[in-house]
Amino acid sequence: MPELSHHLPAPDRTVFFVSDGTGITAETFGHSVLTQFELRFKQVRLPFVDTLDKAYAAVREINDAYDTDGKRPIVFSTLVKSDLSSVVRQSKGMHMDLIQTFVEPLEHELGVKSTHTIGRSHNIADSEDYKNRIEAINFSLAHDDGQSNANLQAADVILVGVSRSGKTPTSLYLAMQYGVKAANYPLIPEDFERGKLPGALAPYKKKMFGLSIAPERLAEVRNERRPGSKYAAIENCRYEVNEAEKMMRREGIRWTSSTAKSIEEIAAMILQEIKSDRRAY
Repeated sequence: MPELSHHLPAPDRTVFFVSDGTGITAETFGHSVLTQFELRFKQVRLPFVDTLDKAYAAVREINDAYDTDGKRPIVFSTLVKSDLSSVVRQSKGMHMDLIQTFVEPLEHELGVKSTHTIGRSHNIADSEDYKNRIEAINFSLAHDDGQSNANLQAADVILVGVSRSGKTPTSLYLAMQYGVKAANYPLIPEDFERGKLPGALAPYKKKMFGLSIAPERLAEVRNERRPGSKYAAIENCRYEVNEAEKMMRREGIRWTSSTAKSIEEIAAMILQEIKSDRRAY
């Protein structure tokens, strides 16, 4: 394969995500902020910075990026221990410290000191939220792609739509992030010929949410999986999408197109529709 990387413009800035835990919080927050800028960023993850030696190593890496780029690296930090944070703040980076920005003002407002526990947000192995999420993940895997009709009454939502419209990743995202039990069922040509939903789903119409997709995008996705097949042909994709949307309108199923939406956006719409008050932290 020819080398293509030299055709890409160099990143505008190096960004570091520094954490004494997994770094998920720093990275999630950092990505949300960085997407507001139409620039290219080289991203470096520095998780488990939980000793002074590791903190000084992080400083060296940040300073090396400054020397190489000639620009200050941006540092998103969720270091809880003040001694580690103080060391990293000595680097030549521009620092976005989530603990100092949010936790310290809250301490003043609430009149209570925070626990300053490393990785507390992810230390949930014994919590009810964690158990709910594991249960929801198992449920979603067991009910993926119409594998099982068992216990559908326990589903929080049942996603329906043509094959490859985004049902599986959305189901798993809902389960992992929010503890939502999401089953998903593909709508197939046999359903369209019968002119009705699969029989097992009929009693649960109020729990259904539909996903559609632009036929052109569907053809692209299916061609990656089964190139040149009737399944992936644009004419067949147009037929299936059209019939699925007609069925969802006829059955009164709420639905949205996944074509230009992220999984996060789709999940937010579904949560709003099913009025779920579950939250995972």
